[in-house]
Amino acid sequence: MRSAKVSRNTLETKISVELNLDGNGKAKLDTGLPFLEHMLDQIARHGLIDLEINAKGDLHIDAHHTVEDIGITLGQAFNQAVGDKKGLRRYGHAYVPLDEALSRVVLDISGRPGLVFNVEFVRSNVGEFDVDLIREFFQGFVNHALVTLHIDNLAGGNAHHQAETVFKAFGRALRIAAELDPRMAGVMPSTKGTL
Repeated sequence: MRSAKVSRNTLETKISVELNLDGNGKAKLDTGLPFLEHMLDQIARHGLIDLEINAKGDLHIDAHHTVEDIGITLGQAFNQAVGDKKGLRRYGHAYVPLDEALSRVVLDISGRPGLVFNVEFVRSNVGEFDVDLIREFFQGFVNHALVTLHIDNLAGGNAHHQAETVFKAFGRALRIAAELDPRMAGVMPSTKGTL
């Protein structure tokens, strides 16, 4: 089983993440941030990742620390779960529409953190959730998952739809990149011999 359990405790947050990359898409989420939980559920469902996240953060200040630290902890768990990376497809991409919105996500389990985030939300909040924090979530993830991630929102007139297409496409791209390729069994997917 390609799974991991990681905890992160700071003066601002207490986060625990459990994930199974070869799961069925089940999510158990308790973060105090309903919209973020809706987005995390998209990662689990469309990535076929079993995901359990518990987070307690300083939400009385704002959601920034909690969202960023969930991204960090999820990235750490993902990096542990993929192990030595032998036999992985390594690259994944997905286009996902939702009504008027369309997003593209391209991912490389490269060993090198990098984020290109081209999303201009049509409004600054979805409900009480600040959409600026979506970039912070993905930045935390890539820094600790050690992946290169390109996110482009290609169309959208509704911020909820824009965000949802991003998270769904991310889940699907992650699933493809992390899949084991039977033709590459035991082989490092790099001419360098390491990732």
